[in-house]
Amino acid sequence: MAARIVAAKVGDVVDGEAIVVSKAVTGTVDDIALFLDDGEYYALDNTCSHELASLADGWIERGVVECPTHTGRFCLRDGKVLSAPATEDVAAHQVHVDGEEIVIVPNPVRLATP
Repeated sequence: MAARIVAAKVGDVVDGEAIVVSKAVTGTVDDIALFLDDGEYYALDNTCSHELASLADGWIERGVVECPTHTGRFCLRDGKVLSAPATEDVAAHQVHVDGEEIVIVPNPVRLATP
């Protein structure tokens, strides 16, 4: 069974913004950015695949996050690259709201190995 990480409470993430959940908490190889866009939660690996920049610090709008460093854009739903200079997708993670808890289920491919 996949790990369920309580990442935040409803209300902790402002719509149009993101928070970072540490890889020490998630057990993943990268921190996870938890986004709230138009009332929907999304989770992606936090590090841009083009440059070492935090996607949580990017611009979030209409299901897309734009990297704050070189404006590469990624789909919040699946992590797919939408524009250069990025050429490699970032991993997406499952997000569920369980009552007042926002739960992340890390992508098993991105779990750190002991």
